Amino acid sequence: MRLAERMSRLGTETAFEVLARAGQLEAEGRDIIHLEIGQPDFDTPQYIKDAACQALADGFTGYGPSAGLPQARERYGRYIAETRGIEVDPAEVVITPGAKPILFFGILALVDEGDEVICPSPGYPIYESVTEFVGATAVPARLREEREFRLDPEELASVITDKTRMIIINSPHNPTGSVLTMADLEAVAEVALANEIWVLSDEPYSKMIYEGEHHSIAEVDGMKDWTILLEGFSKTYAMTGWRLGYGVMPAELAEQVAKLHTNSNSCTASFVQIAGIAAYDGPQEESEAMMAAFEERRDIMVEGLNALPGVSCLSPAGAFYVFPNVTETGIDSRELARRCLEEAGVAVLSGTAFGAYGDGYLRLSSANSIENIEEAIGRIGNLLEG
Repeated sequence: MRLAERMSRLGTETAFEVLARAGQLEAEGRDIIHLEIGQPDFDTPQYIKDAACQALADGFTGYGPSAGLPQARERYGRYIAETRGIEVDPAEVVITPGAKPILFFGILALVDEGDEVICPSPGYPIYESVTEFVGATAVPARLREEREFRLDPEELASVITDKTRMIIINSPHNPTGSVLTMADLEAVAEVALANEIWVLSDEPYSKMIYEGEHHSIAEVDGMKDWTILLEGFSKTYAMTGWRLGYGVMPAELAEQVAKLHTNSNSCTASFVQIAGIAAYDGPQEESEAMMAAFEERRDIMVEGLNALPGVSCLSPAGAFYVFPNVTETGIDSRELARRCLEEAGVAVLSGTAFGAYGDGYLRLSSANSIENIEEAIGRIGNLLEG
């Protein structure tokens, strides 16, 4: 089969490959504990399901505007205004099937062949994948453990060139769980504004904060006009399969992103958008309880990992991942991830799934029960001590 050359530049998410391999082992009768996939193990709150069913009954079953239903754009924008302290006009909101299309469309709309996009490393692999797909160059900005995996403004400034078109930041961060401080964001903003560089701020874990507070770079003076802010419902409301996300950006850019949406997905399912309104308007207790559960699991996971030979693990400030350093085990992180799955029955990811600077680490998701987390750590311990 002859494929377009650009397909050779398109990557994937290793988490789904490991999930598939884990599924094969389960089909063979193996007991696998899943710590590889970033998906809440809770169900969507019933009031959100009820709102979707009511929307279907009310006839929200046809096409809607590519940028989103007017009432949804207004409500989602109001949520951002309330949580980030910035003014948001509905014309600045574009609703998509999940937050990922905003990432894709934002890069497509702003980045040309030959441009450079600065991506956090380790970082979500789709940043680099989409950048390379459009013919641009992904430039890694290294996140170091000694800085708690927070972006170093001096290192960021050192990789800026006249080809830099976009900086991508992600806080709380996948895979490390780091959280950027307001001082960090102000330093990034200074670089971006001085060089007129767009910032794509990926914020779907905004409610998963255990230490400190969540801030958006869009809050910094002057940055709202240079920021694409990504938000979604998957993590906060356990709605991964609903595929509902959105971006907030300058209205002129929103028109272009909506045009890309017209040419690809047409629109986001109308009844799902109504469910998103209900998610924001309804009781938040279930979501808050889920966040508290993730924090408890984080503490148990970090304590257990730090007790393993050759393993050290920072306590993440947000998200639902931990990123232990496994270099002292003497086992390559790719090989250790493979052995955890094949020999111990624990599905985890090598840090290299998130870029070259993830080498020497593993990523584990705390989206599983405490019982399974403790069992998983015990199995990994037996593997390391065996």
